[in-house]
Amino acid sequence: MPSHLFADRPAQPPEPGAVDALISQTRRLRGEVDAVRRDAVANDDDPQQRWQRALCDLAVHQLDDLGAHLGQLRVGVPEGVATGTGAEADPDPVPDLASEPDPGTAYGEAAPARTGSLLSRVGSAEWNLLTDEVSWSEELFQIFGRPAESGPMSLDELPSMVFAEDQSVLQGLVTDCLIDGKPIDGEFRIVRTDGRVRTVHMTGEPVLDSDGCTASMWAVLRDVSELRRSQRAVRESRDSLERSRQIERTERRVAVELQEAVLPPWRGSLRFAHDGPAPLDVAAHYLPAASTGLIGGDWYDALALPGGDALLTVGDLTGHGVAATSSMAMLLGALRGMAVAGIRPGDLMGHLNQLLETSVQPALGSAMCCRYDPVAQILTWAQAGHPAPLLFRDGTGQALRRPEGVLLGATTGGRYGEAETQLFPGDLLVLHTDGLTRGSGAQDDTGTRRLLALGPRLTEARDAQECVRAVVEEFGEEPREDDACVMVVQVGG
Repeated sequence: MPSHLFADRPAQPPEPGAVDALISQTRRLRGEVDAVRRDAVANDDDPQQRWQRALCDLAVHQLDDLGAHLGQLRVGVPEGVATGTGAEADPDPVPDLASEPDPGTAYGEAAPARTGSLLSRVGSAEWNLLTDEVSWSEELFQIFGRPAESGPMSLDELPSMVFAEDQSVLQGLVTDCLIDGKPIDGEFRIVRTDGRVRTVHMTGEPVLDSDGCTASMWAVLRDVSELRRSQRAVRESRDSLERSRQIERTERRVAVELQEAVLPPWRGSLRFAHDGPAPLDVAAHYLPAASTGLIGGDWYDALALPGGDALLTVGDLTGHGVAATSSMAMLLGALRGMAVAGIRPGDLMGHLNQLLETSVQPALGSAMCCRYDPVAQILTWAQAGHPAPLLFRDGTGQALRRPEGVLLGATTGGRYGEAETQLFPGDLLVLHTDGLTRGSGAQDDTGTRRLLALGPRLTEARDAQECVRAVVEEFGEEPREDDACVMVVQVGG
């Protein structure tokens, strides 16, 4: 920014019409950004919204400053800048673009009262080293909160209003300018006479005499407190958002690892219950929710039990993330242990209800537990607020009648009935959580009807894994709000 004393030819002002057009565009853009800022809901618990609001605040402040600079450009260089005696009044002042109070303060900085024009944020000064004369513009007195009758401050007095930590910054700027002839460009904080803390950006140059010696120093000082506050808010909210995203990524990774450690490791079909005339071919698949990046508490399991029976189970816990998957791991571990101990499905559901009710992480869950006897070819099952198994026979599917059973964790001492179903070679069972077929309402059974419509395709499949692929092709690409599990059990002959 060259001093007026260095100018060797008159400045060529821009066309007034062009500047007026830029001012109008800036005002219009400022209004649009301000409208976005007002519409932004400031939710302190949401890092994304805090970051968006901070960016809007910063953009508003920068547009305010742009409007002020364009206003100065339209008026031209005021006498106060050339003489140091104070700027003349703007014959056609630029209205204050800002219409809202300053944002919250930070680091001890207090927001000043509005003065009616952003031009009051910029002041000028000149210190004459030959005559010890000092001249301040009227705006600089306002920035420092110093009464005009107290007079301008000399370079020796100026540090008395500067933060102790920043006095070395000011000293370095002045020394480099006066001794080494370097331009001034730096920031420091001041404590106004009213106790308010402001951040000031100082730019300037030494003025040399005919012998090349420093005769005086001039500077333009700009109050950038609001701009720096907004920049800090953007930086802090951005860092908070990044920390939040990092936490989400970490939580998802832990949840995925926990889920993979608990769910059955088998891929493809699993064949067991070979002791009877109708062994089972089992395959399953987990479908994550599309609307969230977190893993839920859905599970599936198939386990060979002592004595040759088979355990078949699917379930779903409310919630997502590590809390849901850890509760799922606890519940599935307890279910396996009780099934191995020989506890029947109905009693097993009652124990799971009690376990979930007394857990340190309260949750609700739905579950279905089936015990298959390969010799008698009998499926004994119980459910807790869960969709019934779908039985496909000869290409036709139907939902089995559900026995009594409320959601796990919903009530103390819940009762869970049992049902028995005779299975035959060629039968097909589809067990799933409600996230697979859930419709737009509680009574919407569109998903179930679509699943039953797959009957001919499922009964023609070669194995359970091919059946699972058919189900995933039908439902896998849908934008589910919740995760889901599906398990297909094919009775051999």
